[in-house]
Amino acid sequence: MSEISSRKQQLEAFDRLLTIMDELREQCPWDRKQTIESLRHLTIEETFELSDAILENDMEEIKKELGDILLHIVFYAKIGDEKKAFDIKTVIDSLCEKLIRRHPHIYGDTIATDEEAVKQNWEKIKLKEKGNTSVLGGVPKSLPALIKSMRIQEKARGVGFDWEEKNQVWEKVEEEMQEFKAEFNADSDKEIDREKATGEFGDLLFSLINYARFIEINPEEALEKTNIKFIKRFQYLENAARKSGKKIEDMTLAEMDVYWEEAKKA
Repeated sequence: MSEISSRKQQLEAFDRLLTIMDELREQCPWDRKQTIESLRHLTIEETFELSDAILENDMEEIKKELGDILLHIVFYAKIGDEKKAFDIKTVIDSLCEKLIRRHPHIYGDTIATDEEAVKQNWEKIKLKEKGNTSVLGGVPKSLPALIKSMRIQEKARGVGFDWEEKNQVWEKVEEEMQEFKAEFNADSDKEIDREKATGEFGDLLFSLINYARFIEINPEEALEKTNIKFIKRFQYLENAARKSGKKIEDMTLAEMDVYWEEAKKA
């Protein structure tokens, strides 16, 4: 484990990073060429790499990926400074002011005794700040659909639009399941109306995400953990087949199931 440094050492490290950024921007052809637009896709990639490290609970990798993201923040601020738009100080000042403004229960006289009250205050203040005409106006359009569903539901809850009990949410899940089954019945040979079935499946997913939120499960994290589990088991299957001198594409499903069950036990 890394030794925890003092505030003075932390500030010195940040100052060193700013100095290196200045030098790279001036002397390195690649760094000098970058723009806010050219960095965007790299920042997205780094964010997903941090997400992977977090899911794997790899603290060393988390440290490295946080460093990469911090570099991007400093890089954007450097470019903003060159454009006379903002610099790292104004970025940090703006953040500090926002944190103080959105925590009136700490820095003001608002009372918030639990997490839910804090979240509701946050959403109401955010709505007022941004001047949105809709509570949902602050949800980024480019968010992946599953994460967007979570944020939509959280924001609606922030202004009191939500179910009261989790059993009500589960009843909604069951209702949506029946509606989906009516459009896409596995026991029926009737031709499926794909458009209607797609709509009902979307409703079912939305209700499941809602229920996950009520029982404090992050559906994005849950699905990704299942993805990782499937990948590990399938790769076990591939390796076991290879060691047996078999090609997976030539195996029957029954043969593959033997290795799959081994993978589950492993």
